[in-house]
Amino acid sequence: MSTVIPTNEENWERDILNRLAFAALNEQRRARRWRIFFVFLTFLYLFLIYFAIMSPEWNISSETIGNSKHTAIVEIKGVISSETEASAEKVISNLKDAFEHKNTAGVIIRINSPGGSPVQAGYINDEIIRLKEEYPEIPLYAVTTDICASGGYYIAVAADKIYADKASIVGSIGVLMSSFGFVGAMEKMGIERRLLTAGEHKGFLDPFSPTKEGDIAHIKTALDNIHTQFIEVVKKGRGERLQNADESQIFSGLVWTGEQAVEMGLVDGLGSSSYVARELIKAEKLKSFTSKPNYLDEFAKQLGTSMAESMQFLLNSTIR
Repeated sequence: MSTVIPTNEENWERDILNRLAFAALNEQRRARRWRIFFVFLTFLYLFLIYFAIMSPEWNISSETIGNSKHTAIVEIKGVISSETEASAEKVISNLKDAFEHKNTAGVIIRINSPGGSPVQAGYINDEIIRLKEEYPEIPLYAVTTDICASGGYYIAVAADKIYADKASIVGSIGVLMSSFGFVGAMEKMGIERRLLTAGEHKGFLDPFSPTKEGDIAHIKTALDNIHTQFIEVVKKGRGERLQNADESQIFSGLVWTGEQAVEMGLVDGLGSSSYVARELIKAEKLKSFTSKPNYLDEFAKQLGTSMAESMQFLLNSTIR
């Protein structure tokens, strides 16, 4: 019996066949893993859509509480800015929903904000006044929690009455603009500032250039103008309740506790949202009209990005 010894050429062919077989097997496994991955993502995506549609917390406007009256709650949390949850666009939309609901007995704006944009606060203040005129039978109260300062108070004064906790921080009726100056540091480091502008004052208040008295005076005038607008809004909203207060203190930018604010006329009384709903509005049931962050959209964006990256990775793996 003779033994056949493979030649080098036969060894080479067998090696190629083995490599091709393993490559095909690995490719099948890779494709199966990606198929399972995409199936899982699809089911997860459909589940989130179902949750968004069916969950009452995500669809407040369609939620009903029978025919019983409720107190509508609209939250204003954090910095008031066009880019935050406390933007005028979102708050105004929530307020409209609250006033338009057939079972709303009263509205509470619950504020926990250090302030922010005077423009955004002004938009909200104006809309509150308009809604109060359109729905004169629905009272609107502002309830402050931890802090209701600056732009937060700008909004609160549009309410019929303001309530706070005895330890709440209230006030800060003023305007500020802050910056930094790096001129001294640049001189020590031997850095030269090269600022080119068209317009005599285009580069005013540049933090890398020395300040000019004329520029400071100009921006101070603008801040004073906004401060005057703020003061007029507070006086219009609070009226005679500020008669016994020292205006040089109230409008200085200082803050006070809720207990002090009652004595000064900045706040009407001490109480929580539950107290106002139960004792003043006479509708103890609270219903939130604060829109939730759209996590579904964020997830969809992230999912789209992840799928694109996965497809790119799969293509790159296949090409290689």
